[in-house]
Amino acid sequence: MVKKLLHTRMRVNDLERTVKFYETALGLKVSRRSVSPRGAQIVFLATPNSDEEIEICQLPNSPSVQVQPDLMHLAFEVENLATFAAELERRGYKLSDGPTPTGSGSLIAFIDAPEGYEVELIQRGPRPL
Repeated sequence: MVKKLLHTRMRVNDLERTVKFYETALGLKVSRRSVSPRGAQIVFLATPNSDEEIEICQLPNSPSVQVQPDLMHLAFEVENLATFAAELERRGYKLSDGPTPTGSGSLIAFIDAPEGYEVELIQRGPRPL
C-alpha cells in the first residue's frame, strides 16, 4: 500500500513559460530546481495547504509535447471564484470556461495553462451539516 501522493509530473516544451504561469496566475512557489541524470530540467512547485507538489519537466532533444484535449488537468480550490477570476484578469489571464454551477453547489471554471494543459478552479459549495 502507498502512503501518500507526493507529486504529479507534467512534461512541457517551454519550462520557464510554464513555471511563470503557475507562479503568476496561481501564486504557486518554486520549491526546488534540478537536472536529472538524463539531462531533464526539472522544477517542483509547492501547492498551498498540501504536501503534494507539481513537477514540471523539460526533456532535451525529445519530441514536442502535444497535449490531447481532456487528457488531464489539475484542480485547485479557491475561496471566491469571482474574486479569483478578477485577479487573474488583472494579471493578464482569462477563464477559458465557466463559472459553472455543479450539482453539489460548487462553482467551477477553467483556465488554460501553457502547452495545452487545463487548470480547474473550484469554489466549494456549502458543506452539509
